[in-house]
Amino acid sequence: MEDVPDVTGQWSTRVPLAAAQEATSGGPARIVIYRRPVEHRATTRRSLRRLVHSTLVEQVAALTGITVEQLDPEGETDLDD
Repeated sequence: MEDVPDVTGQWSTRVPLAAAQEATSGGPARIVIYRRPVEHRATTRRSLRRLVHSTLVEQVAALTGITVEQLDPEGETDLDD
């Protein structure tokens, strides 16, 4: 987990919560979750847990080509209750 994404030279209306990096000949695939943006978006500890979970599932889906629904069939979409 990293604190913040490196957005040097980039302007975006939305700060990324995570990044998926495919495997290379020099190393394995990796998922980075940015702690500060995730903590900032979550309103409760429960929503933080759900947000980390859903973010991780989305990044695994991006790396594997498996749909979010297949990876997490009972996934929750309401992150703030």
